[in-house]
Amino acid sequence: MIRSLAAASALTLLLSAAALFSAAPLAAQPKSDPDWPCPQRKTPEIDLAQVWSGPDPASAGKWTDDQDAAGLAVKLASRRTPAKEFGPLLDGFVKEAGAEADKGLLRVMAGVYEIINDQRSRLIHGIERYARGQQRLADRIREEGDALSKAQTSITAPETAESRKLDEQLNWDTRIFDERAKSLIYVCETPVLLEQRAFDIGQQIQARLKAKGG
Repeated sequence: MIRSLAAASALTLLLSAAALFSAAPLAAQPKSDPDWPCPQRKTPEIDLAQVWSGPDPASAGKWTDDQDAAGLAVKLASRRTPAKEFGPLLDGFVKEAGAEADKGLLRVMAGVYEIINDQRSRLIHGIERYARGQQRLADRIREEGDALSKAQTSITAPETAESRKLDEQLNWDTRIFDERAKSLIYVCETPVLLEQRAFDIGQQIQARLKAKGG
């Protein structure tokens, strides 16, 4: 009897899983860091010079000591705040701060930089854990494929309860791997988006410093 369609499809799934694994971001990881799956180079921390070319924010004192600056920094750094609100929020802050606006803006930048860096660092650690889970799942898929091949040693061998169970497990694990691989592509973009957010906020703050002659 010709092997069942379900068993034949399992072999196809195994090949698909192998292709997915090789095409997924995990394959693009730098050899120096096997836990980093993204095509973008891993940079654990944003360099201040990448997002800011104004005066040293630390020169204005601790941003956490300025309640208004700290509150605005938290709001600007939050991804819930759309970029279109950066300008109005900063303009309102400058108006309220008056003569102290320059120092206040520097403290806002210091806060934004620290908060976004912290968010990004936690995200990077999460991506590494996610990638290790994908690696374990890919290894398991290969093991399941090997076991299925042994259970179906001949194209004319009858389907057994064992082969059906292996087929179902391989199908399920491959589907999970596929969904996680697609999610990883999106997640890998997030550190870049956070860096871009810090840069955009920095540009808005610098524009207001220049407008005031700072």
